[in-house]
Amino acid sequence: MNRLMVAGTALLHRPGTGPTLVLLHGIGSDAETWLPLIGALPADWNVLAWWAPGYGASAPVAPDAPTPDDYAMRLAEILAGMRLERVALVGHSLGALFAGRFAARWAERVGALALLSPALGYRVPAGAALPANVQGRIDDLVALGPTEFAAKRAARLVHRPEALAGVQRAMALVKPEGYAQAVRALGAGDLLADAARIARPVLVACGEQDVVTPPDNARSLHAALPAGSTLQLIPEAGHAMPQETPEALAALLEAAVEATHG
Repeated sequence: MNRLMVAGTALLHRPGTGPTLVLLHGIGSDAETWLPLIGALPADWNVLAWWAPGYGASAPVAPDAPTPDDYAMRLAEILAGMRLERVALVGHSLGALFAGRFAARWAERVGALALLSPALGYRVPAGAALPANVQGRIDDLVALGPTEFAAKRAARLVHRPEALAGVQRAMALVKPEGYAQAVRALGAGDLLADAARIARPVLVACGEQDVVTPPDNARSLHAALPAGSTLQLIPEAGHAMPQETPEALAALLEAAVEATHG
């Protein structure tokens, strides 16, 4: 597994000669939370996972109050820097907002698209205050610090206790400034609006026990996507599906990628 810096963004890279898969993590996660899933994917796939802007060694996006479009533009810069014309794209939670925005804007760059445990966004207008529950994420992190913040919030993300340590590790590493930008992007996002602009079938998956982005989110998203899109609810999984049920998720992704590359 290699580490790269492209367009000011830290990437985890498992080189391969097969299809290229790009993984965008959620708001309290990082590139390494994908490692269980990467290990379950075909060994020849070329897999990239980013530390989102403002996470790890990645430079933040420019606006203090960004939208998903700012993160999608960074992804476009990464793909240009790596000379990748077309990729399979996977977004988890907040990463689904960024992946959906990218696919709506650059449809020709995306083969298979998978939106996992999708955060739908709050459609907050530019300059308006965030809803109290969303602003509370920022306030809690500032008040508690990353370690205590992770101890308080991580357990809600998992259904299987064995996944808790990995989830808590990543959450304890978030940077307050990068996290605050990501929360504001979550507030500004509108994944259902972007879904109406996506022309190809999409895989939507969610854990049956997800209490963070519950199955009704996934159902609403699936209904807004083109005909032929797939909805899969994964048993005995919470929000952290890439860590809790990597083999089941890998099988779904293999089928989705095969449908566009076969």
